[in-house]
Amino acid sequence: MIDTLKKLFGFGPKTDYADLVKQGAIVLDVRSKGEYAGGHIKGSLNIPVGTLSNNLAELKDKNQTIITCCASGMRSAWAKSILKSNGYSQIYNGGGWSSLQNKISK
Repeated sequence: MIDTLKKLFGFGPKTDYADLVKQGAIVLDVRSKGEYAGGHIKGSLNIPVGTLSNNLAELKDKNQTIITCCASGMRSAWAKSILKSNGYSQIYNGGGWSSLQNKISK
């Protein structure tokens, strides 16, 4: 119960996104193609959240670490849920892409 509350309110161990990327994590940007074209994390994969369920074949390894991102964190949370429900096991919601970019380039 306490652990659940800690996670809910953002307490507890922080995720080291830079380390995850160094270890080979995929950064999955789930914004629209137009948003992605306006700026994105170098090397990220763009699959808009609305088409994610139909494009899971692009994410072949269900044990691969994947960090989802979008503009604010809402669509990336939705994408994380989609991936989890389809058997992907190492999924992190990185939130907004620009904030995530700052976290991984430190």
